Amino acid sequence: MLNSMFKKISLLIAGFAVIAIVGGGCTSQDAKIQTDELSKVEETGEVSQLNLTQEVKEFSIIAKNWEFEPSEIKVKKGDKVKLTIKSIDVEHGFSIPDFNVSKKLIPDETEVIEFTADKTGTFTFFCNVWCGAGHSTMSGKLIVE
Repeated sequence: MLNSMFKKISLLIAGFAVIAIVGGGCTSQDAKIQTDELSKVEETGEVSQLNLTQEVKEFSIIAKNWEFEPSEIKVKKGDKVKLTIKSIDVEHGFSIPDFNVSKKLIPDETEVIEFTADKTGTFTFFCNVWCGAGHSTMSGKLIVE
């Protein structure tokens, strides 16, 4: 009985330590999730598989003359993705329908797109603004592992 109670207290203290280390800049929603997870530890003595921190993956993308550079992006499921995109020639678009992403790109203006990669697979991103003869081939891949 004491051993079981000691184990639960140890898990709870470890959970609070994780929150103290990574939670310095967390939002109130993150804090609620963390608090809910700690409550589950107290009740069951089991540590959840929930990742209490979200890694941010940042990419700079150039849209130009019927291509995106880079044309392939790899992230892990659960990563927050931050794309900084700039068209360097004409109006383009950037769309990933599977993540509800759609943005018009004005030449020489920078757009920032953020979303969470919450499903695995290979997803096509493409230009969704008519940009000329090679428009239909202007695409790339988002790979979520």
